[in-house]
Amino acid sequence: MLLLIQLRWIAVAGQALTIAFVAGVLRIDLPLLPMVAITAALILLNVASLLWLRGGRDVGDDGLLVSLLLDVAALTGQLYLSGGATNPFVFLYLLQVTLAAVLLDTRRTWAVMVVTSASFALLTTFYRPFELPPGSKDLFELHIAGMLVCFAVDAALLFVFVTRITRNLRERDARLAALKQHAAEEDHIVRMGLLASGAAHELGTPLASLSVILGDWHRMPSITSNAELLQEVEEMQAAVKRCKTILTGVLLSAGEARGEAPRVTTVSTFLEDLIAEWRAARAPSAFDYVNAFGPDLSIVSDSTLKQIIFNVLDNAYDSSPDWVGVRVAREGDSLVLRILDRGPGFTPQMLAQFGKPYQSSKGKPGGGLGLFLVVNVIRKLGGIVSAANRPEGGAVVMLKLPLAALALGAR
Repeated sequence: MLLLIQLRWIAVAGQALTIAFVAGVLRIDLPLLPMVAITAALILLNVASLLWLRGGRDVGDDGLLVSLLLDVAALTGQLYLSGGATNPFVFLYLLQVTLAAVLLDTRRTWAVMVVTSASFALLTTFYRPFELPPGSKDLFELHIAGMLVCFAVDAALLFVFVTRITRNLRERDARLAALKQHAAEEDHIVRMGLLASGAAHELGTPLASLSVILGDWHRMPSITSNAELLQEVEEMQAAVKRCKTILTGVLLSAGEARGEAPRVTTVSTFLEDLIAEWRAARAPSAFDYVNAFGPDLSIVSDSTLKQIIFNVLDNAYDSSPDWVGVRVAREGDSLVLRILDRGPGFTPQMLAQFGKPYQSSKGKPGGGLGLFLVVNVIRKLGGIVSAANRPEGGAVVMLKLPLAALALGAR
């Protein structure tokens, strides 16, 4: 409808210029009052169409059909007043038929074609003939010149309209392809979530058994007297505790852990606690944390977001165990996290397929799911994830989250 409105503005300008040229330059007598009235009616139709669209109302096929038929009626009126079928601009009917064929279904396109054909047929009999002034050019010469102008106008308008419609169709197809891809990814995530939830249930019992056994070992004299063995047992206890925490987070995200209520915290506290927990588990040789968020903001602690950030930190640590960096900033109404490393960086293929499942440079079976989950979870929260290679070496992954998705009112 917007394209039809644009074309109608062009038609209004073209009619005004043509009428002025024919009446003022060629000195051909035209019924100016009714012709100007028809042009004014097209202007009113455009204004009404714009108000209709701004009102948020839907424009269906019937609305487009009525709009095209009104354009046909206006063209028929102008042609009737200016020579009927002898007017070379009668071929502008073909433009209306082309628009109908592109925009409407077959039945409505047939309706437009029948109306334009009937209008053309009537104009061969019923019309107001030209009245050429004495000494003017031959009517046939004027007709040929008018046909040239009509052809140029038809060609230009068809080029503009069909080009824009083709672009709209390409954009629509791209959106549909993206929606299908997102649906397939979400289906994949649902299946992974079911598997993870089931695995969390199954792993709970053996982890509890391991925790009891390690607790017994920790109290055995033969181990307590050996500092090296005692340290290894404590490290195993910490690892089991971390596994239980992860499983609790999985069940909590799945809605199965009812004992924990959402915890109110702040952006800085949430990130500092998260990083402290991650550093205790992974212990990188060097860790560079810079928080430039500014004035703190209350949020709800989100275990899913926490696990997602862990995934990105783990990837950075795997690529660069000697150094991991985190930069926190606020950009407008968004929280921005940049996680940096000094590893080999991303390959061009990885950057091109970033966020797709099973795209990994580690060569592990089933690898590449971490970043896939990161991208999809952040997208669900209304944010974006991007990756790049740093000029000085290494990689950077940026997580940008709208603060509204983390604020208290969003829960």
